[in-house]
Parts: sequence; C-alpha cells; structure tokens
Amino acid sequence: MATDLAAPARAPEQADDLGIDRAFLMMLARLPVIAAGMVLAAWLGQQFSPYVPVVLLCGGMILAAVIDGVKFKVPNWLTLSMILAGWGLGTLNSLGVTVGPGPIDPTLRGLFPASGGLSAAVLGSLVAFGLLFPVCALGAIGQGDVKMQTGFGAWVGALYGGQEGMWTVVYAICAGYIVGGILGLLMILLRGQLHRNLANLKDIVSDLKILLTVGPKAAAQRAQQRRPTWHRLPYGIPLCIGFVGYLVYLHWFYAS
Repeated sequence: MATDLAAPARAPEQADDLGIDRAFLMMLARLPVIAAGMVLAAWLGQQFSPYVPVVLLCGGMILAAVIDGVKFKVPNWLTLSMILAGWGLGTLNSLGVTVGPGPIDPTLRGLFPASGGLSAAVLGSLVAFGLLFPVCALGAIGQGDVKMQTGFGAWVGALYGGQEGMWTVVYAICAGYIVGGILGLLMILLRGQLHRNLANLKDIVSDLKILLTVGPKAAAQRAQQRRPTWHRLPYGIPLCIGFVGYLVYLHWFYAS
C-alpha cells in the first residue's frame, strides 16, 4: 500500500535585524554602481560636448516623471542614484576633471569659469530638499518627488557651479509649482468640483499655520486625514516640466 510522504517542513525564515527588508538592502547595494554608471556616462559625454551631461540630467528627470505618471511613485534606485551621481560629478570637478558647461550667465562665467565642485553639489541638493520638504510634510507631494528634486539640485550644482546652480534650482522649482498649479486647476475645472477644492485649499492654509506653530508631525497627521478625498496628481510630471523647461530657457533663450 502506497503511503504519502510528507515534504519536510521548512524552517521559517528569520527576519532581518531591525526589520530591514532584503530587497531594500539589495537596492542600496546597487546604488553606488548605478551612480558610478551615471558619472561615467556624463564624463564620456563631456568629451564630445559639455552639454551632454545636461541632456543626461534631463533624461533622468523625464524617466522619473514617466515612472511617477504610471506608478504614482518615483523609485529610490533612480532618485538616490541621481543624488550620489551629482555628488560624484562635483567630486570630479573638485579634482580638476571638468564635467558640465559651467555658468551660462556671461557675468558669472568670468567670476566662476569652471563647473561646481563637491560643495556646490551638496549645497544644491540641500537647497532643493529644503524647497520641497515643507510641502512633503503636509502630505501634498510624495517623498520620491523630494528626492527627485534633491538629485536635480545635486547635478545642477555640479554642472553650473554654486552661484548659478542655486538660482537654477530656485527658478526651476518655481516653474514646477506654476505648472502643477495650472494642471491642478485644469483637473478642478474638468471635474466640476471647484467648491470642494476651494475648501481643500483653505484646509491647506490651516495646515501651514499648524506646521509653523505646532510642528510638521501634527500638520502631516491633519493632512493625511483628508488624503482619501484628494484627486491624485503625480507631481513628478510638473516638476519635470519645470526642471527641463527652465534648462531649455537657460540655454536656448537666456544665453542667446
């Protein structure tokens, strides 16, 4: 008489220390490799034209916007690699290996003839982070959008230098806010929910007051309570339009 042989029981997998997911650790391990590939591509492109690294930056922003539009999330492997690569480009410039066009403004080019070093890249990432963090604290945009902006700031600081790079970050994020406002207004008009969205705007103003008086945690909790009623807008798209659009203006209109 045949008998069923039970498969040996498998021991339960032990959780990683501190609850860290293995996939997350693998992603972190890949970041330096991806960032190094970006730096190498920018350096190789520099041998043909100093504007090739700018094109690579625009390509990275467009890729992030496309992924955000499809998945409503910008992946860490892209945003964090962009940040590390921006710092890497700044390090090359600090070592005398020029990558990037340098300042476009003729008055600044005489004062700052070279691209930005590591300090400019780090400063650019900090300025970019600071401009979006309050909005993220209110839950209006995702953390991936903030990291996307931080990567943009790191690259801009390295490619254009500390002076022009910082203003490029500021103007680009302002352009992104304007584009986001226009897209949001179009969504409101198309869906015919003007009164509801005006009420949301009033609540956002109240959240800002709470952010300044009580703290980001209280403001974020209040915003999260209203989040299910929001219309989702992948904010990586307007940010990308603002970033790339301002770079186009900087090179093809301002510089001419």
